[in-house]
Amino acid sequence: MHLQLMAPPAWTEYELIDTGGFEKLERFGPYVLSRPEPQAIWDKSLSKEEWQGRAKAVFRRDKGSQEKGQWETRPGMNDRWFVPFRQGGLDLSFKLSLSSFKHVGIFPEQGANWSYIYDKVKAVPVERPKVLNLFAYTGAASLAARQAGAEVTHVDAVKQVITWSRENMEASGLDNIRWVVEDAMKFVRREERRGNTYHGLILDPPAYGRGPDGEKWLLEEHLNELLRTCAQLLDKEHFFLIINLYSLGFSALILENLMRAHFGPRPNTEYGELYLPDSFGKRLPLGVFYRFSSL
Repeated sequence: MHLQLMAPPAWTEYELIDTGGFEKLERFGPYVLSRPEPQAIWDKSLSKEEWQGRAKAVFRRDKGSQEKGQWETRPGMNDRWFVPFRQGGLDLSFKLSLSSFKHVGIFPEQGANWSYIYDKVKAVPVERPKVLNLFAYTGAASLAARQAGAEVTHVDAVKQVITWSRENMEASGLDNIRWVVEDAMKFVRREERRGNTYHGLILDPPAYGRGPDGEKWLLEEHLNELLRTCAQLLDKEHFFLIINLYSLGFSALILENLMRAHFGPRPNTEYGELYLPDSFGKRLPLGVFYRFSSL
């Protein structure tokens, strides 16, 4: 087992055009967007004029804020649209929207995990494998598991994001995902007490966040306990697990240490950095991952 660099397969509806100057220029379906990107510390390959000429929408941070801001849009730019994702056995549809936190509804680098989830669910030798998706955001991973035939529990602390996930489910022609608006730590503690287990665990914890009742989540303070509890929720015979971290303070080696401490050596383990290549060959790091499977 060694540290890997992993990029998703090419997707016709997405293109990372250029990166640099703490920004990224991307195409989602028909629209090109310019967004802040703190890790793109190098120079841009395209000129300022080329960026301005291509971008239909540009995100500007509010003064004094690292997260919130406003979109400046040009004529013809919609504030919401759908893009299809068709790879392997997957045929999904995602709603995209210009949010005040610069996000648009999907993280394209996760395409490297969506097909993995689909394939692993298909390989579980039970009729309806159980999959738990924590910090599930707008549900791309939940949809991948559900399309493969899993019984999916989707947990997120933000009610509006659950509504967005439901729209994606319906646009993808799927149904019967279990939606849970709850703090992730509260949920897994209760599941442990009840003795519930899952064949698949998907974890996408943020650096910080709030639960629906104001519960505080800090990655460096709570991740260790979360993983300790999740180790009790994973089926002992047929299983897979994926975790992604986006915090700049967490390296792939830190994540490897945590996972080995709580899950021990597991078959088919992969870990490393996720990245997206831009059209000039620069590789943009977008978090670390760790995954393993009995399948």
